Amino acid sequence: MTEGISMENQWQLQEAKSKFSHIVDRARQHGPQFVTRHGHKAAVVLSFEDYQRMCAPENSLSEFLKASPFSDSDVETFDRSKETPRDVDL
Repeated sequence: MTEGISMENQWQLQEAKSKFSHIVDRARQHGPQFVTRHGHKAAVVLSFEDYQRMCAPENSLSEFLKASPFSDSDVETFDRSKETPRDVDL
């Protein structure tokens, strides 16, 4: 058995191929399903919801910028030019 993984959530590759639909259902209902190949960890089947949670940023961009070590530094701001852009021949 692979360390830290329950036998009911672990599948050999050959079995996973033939029971893929069942494994997807189990991932949605019971959490990640682990696939082994030649006795070694090879892949994990996750529900889409688990995948989204895993990939979601912990903070918003504004929170990230506020937490920056440079947030209290004096940064010069620049005024945007009011001039119209020059014409470019394409």
